[in-house]
Amino acid sequence: MQVEVSVQDCFFTVAQSTTTETDQSFCPITTATWETWFDQWLKTLEPDISPTDDYELSLRLTDDREIQSLNDQYRHKNQPTDVLAFAALEVDSPQLPPQMQLPLPVYLGDIVISVETADRQAQQQGHSLTTELAWLATHGLLHLLGWDHPDEDSLVAMLNQQSTLLGKVNLSIQV
Repeated sequence: MQVEVSVQDCFFTVAQSTTTETDQSFCPITTATWETWFDQWLKTLEPDISPTDDYELSLRLTDDREIQSLNDQYRHKNQPTDVLAFAALEVDSPQLPPQMQLPLPVYLGDIVISVETADRQAQQQGHSLTTELAWLATHGLLHLLGWDHPDEDSLVAMLNQQSTLLGKVNLSIQV
């Protein structure tokens, strides 16, 4: 399995944040680490979407202002949120016959995370920004793969799956 993650870095300065971390560690996760994590998470989830078992996705780390604009535009909620996921495909749709499938990575979609909101949530929960960003990325990834949480039972299942995925990259969070 191969995963290519296009990471678009933070689009705001540390001065706008409430974090006490330094400039260098404010966006503490490298593109290589993100790729390793998404690779591990997809191996754990074993989606049966790609004939080559190769995937691509985009991860944008942004600020509250931009995510609020996206949340308003796409969900008609004019407020910031922590994570948005824009799936590129319908995972329940029929697959092409093998002879029509190209040996290309499957593009799963886009995950957008507000680092400002993640930073506040990390402080409220008493864990690191790295852990919160990974938590939100797992949430977005599950949405890209068709998971949803319209009721309490499905939310609990999704949160438990997120916790499992974090454990695969040696992080943990209290659910």
